[in-house]
Amino acid sequence: MRHLTTIPALWASLLTLGANPLNLQINAGKFKDGIFPEHEALSFHLKLANRSTENLKANISWEITTDEKTPVTSRTEIQTLNSKQTISREFEYRVQSPGFYRVKVSCSTKTGTIARSMQVGYAPTKILPPLTGRPDFRKFWENTRRELDEVPPAFKLIHQAKLSKGKLDVYEVEMRSLGSVRVSGWYEVPKTPGPHPAILRVPGYGQNMRPIARFNDMALLSFNVRGHGNSKEDIAGKPQDYWIRGLDDKDRYYYRGAYMDCIRAMDFLSSRKEVDPKRIAIIGGSQGGGLSLATAAMDKRVGLCAPSIPFLTDWKKYFKTTHWPEMDGWIAAKDHRTWNTTLATLSYFDTMNMASWIHCPVFMGVGLQDSICPPPTNFAVYNRVKGSKQYQVYPQANHSLGPQHHKLVFDWIRTNFNLQ
Repeated sequence: MRHLTTIPALWASLLTLGANPLNLQINAGKFKDGIFPEHEALSFHLKLANRSTENLKANISWEITTDEKTPVTSRTEIQTLNSKQTISREFEYRVQSPGFYRVKVSCSTKTGTIARSMQVGYAPTKILPPLTGRPDFRKFWENTRRELDEVPPAFKLIHQAKLSKGKLDVYEVEMRSLGSVRVSGWYEVPKTPGPHPAILRVPGYGQNMRPIARFNDMALLSFNVRGHGNSKEDIAGKPQDYWIRGLDDKDRYYYRGAYMDCIRAMDFLSSRKEVDPKRIAIIGGSQGGGLSLATAAMDKRVGLCAPSIPFLTDWKKYFKTTHWPEMDGWIAAKDHRTWNTTLATLSYFDTMNMASWIHCPVFMGVGLQDSICPPPTNFAVYNRVKGSKQYQVYPQANHSLGPQHHKLVFDWIRTNFNLQ
């Protein structure tokens, strides 16, 4: 199921070398969101304008590759452009496999070269990479949950009088998570009688979650997992390199604790008499998207899950479509480390492997041009979710979806929680 909104055409703008008199644009034709249904050919529309006062001979080259840069097809043509003339061209190709593809168009004349590329998707809901979970995957997380349950939560609320002058009471919240690590967040609750629906808002990589004073009819916990925001008392260091901390050992890996921090935050919300325990949603972007999915998978108290541009999924594909010197350096630093051993540890934290545990409604946001959390990894987890689900693709977006998507998410939550 797809969330329908009005989407501008996917136009790729001009990229020039020098003062080139040509203007080049391409788009994905009638599929304005850049997503082609199964059995439809990839089709692209080109507009090329000669803004000079002389005629120009242009060499136009088309190239389609996979998202892993494997060549698929190419075509070249010669075209004469009269002064002030604009031409249109079409390029079509039928791919066989669901996935994401990149088209690059370049145009060369005696005045220089211009080029533009963009990514599109073909039948993305058919993407089903093999699961990588080890035989003890579920047992690993069951044991981890039991270990968390043995830690007294020690919930502590500190009222913030200066932030509570309007319709909300605001508290700084502290609790103990896996390993008795202190983690904190900011809890905003309406002053009107409850019980209220609630949202657990979790951070992107290194993000400091703060109060947002947005809702008068929902409780909101802007929560910082260990090492983020006001959760640094027991986790030293700058807000970086989380994904390589403890990566030699799955029992000591950073995200084992971070996932459990989110479960502990759910414990907090579920313990509050002013919160309706049957109406709790979780939201987050990038790392927060991955944390949202992991929490929804391991905690049936999550009623709605809205991950945006999710990280922490389909690691094999991730490292084929992105390049991170930090990870390369970590592996190279010790002789016993290899890509195979690294991926083996990461498999325990891959939300793709736990997606089938998610049964609550899911609404996912995707940036079609995202090179940090690539769309194929987003769909690798989405396609294995068992409950009702929908997605929204932003054809021009990279690793940020903007206020339009945030509004859609909150409207979706409000509708599902019968607040509209």
